[in-house]
Amino acid sequence: MIIVTGASRGIGAAIARNLAATGAAIAVNFSHDATGAGDVVADIVARGGKAKSFQADVGSKAAVEDLFRAAERDLGRLSGLVNCAGVLGTGGRTEDCLTEDLERLFAINVMGVMYCCGAAVKRLSSRYDGPGGAIVNISSAAARLGGMAGRVAYAASKGAVESFTKGFANEVAGEGIRVNAVAPGYVATDMIGPEMRAKLAPNVPLGRVGEPEEIAGAVAWLMSDAASYVTGTVVSVAGGR
Repeated sequence: MIIVTGASRGIGAAIARNLAATGAAIAVNFSHDATGAGDVVADIVARGGKAKSFQADVGSKAAVEDLFRAAERDLGRLSGLVNCAGVLGTGGRTEDCLTEDLERLFAINVMGVMYCCGAAVKRLSSRYDGPGGAIVNISSAAARLGGMAGRVAYAASKGAVESFTKGFANEVAGEGIRVNAVAPGYVATDMIGPEMRAKLAPNVPLGRVGEPEEIAGAVAWLMSDAASYVTGTVVSVAGGR
């Protein structure tokens, strides 16, 4: 069973569908969009897969522990984790950022990843008699490029994700767990509307924004045995940016 956080829409939903097609049972995590999560589950089941949705705010350690317990109870033993839950934040210049906005941004984008990885280790690591497994964290090209105007804090949160990914991968490499990250560029989700996509496309060497399924393909490879000698790596899927 693989837990995919933030899987009710966009990139997370595409990842859930892709991994389900490999035969894995999928725990579709959502925070607010129960309808979207339900649609993802229904689609997976209609295609012969196994999935169930689970509500949890990954910014809460207690909620994360509840999520993992419920997912294993209903779908079986954990074999992998994809941390896709994330928020853009309210945006704006650094001097105008409100404390509560920054705290929420980092609670979801950084602490949530760490909470979920901590819960996964206790189930996957040979240190705890676990079977091993794979973890993929979703970063962003913004971590490397600094982000768009008004999104410096978001870029910083994704930079933290990449730093954590490398350090955490080293920490658990000898325990049967591989940890990597995927850094998408501009992707056609509801976070970037059609007009914005048209404006952004000329800034991408490949001349277009990406599709959620293209990110999902990179994640599926990192989760698979084909990437058995890959850990501590950030795979950029950003059209050449």
